Amino acid sequence: MDTTAIGTKMEGLAEQHLIAAGLRIVERNFRGRFGELDLIARDGNTLVFVEVRYRRNRMFGGAVASVDFRKQRKLIATANGYLQYRRLDCPCRFDVISIELGGRAEDLKIDWIQNAFGQ
Repeated sequence: MDTTAIGTKMEGLAEQHLIAAGLRIVERNFRGRFGELDLIARDGNTLVFVEVRYRRNRMFGGAVASVDFRKQRKLIATANGYLQYRRLDCPCRFDVISIELGGRAEDLKIDWIQNAFGQ
């Protein structure tokens, strides 16, 4: 599987995880001037911008560590563009869903970090 197909599959797993937790997906793969937002969901009246990260191993800190300060700034700028584009004024948060391979190739570990960083 190529990286695009893997990314699509992992975003689908993350989406299922969020829906099972009661969130409602409002948009997927929003592309703005500064980057892309993987998933945008509603958790009650809060708009949730979700970054999905997948890693095959924990080298270099794993999936969560890959959402560094530079990536956070890009996500925040893209989210601000989304809010302006949709003319929304509501509470927001940034979540990260990390997906990593477990001990066996078919085992996936999904971690959902709510309010992972802010503006």
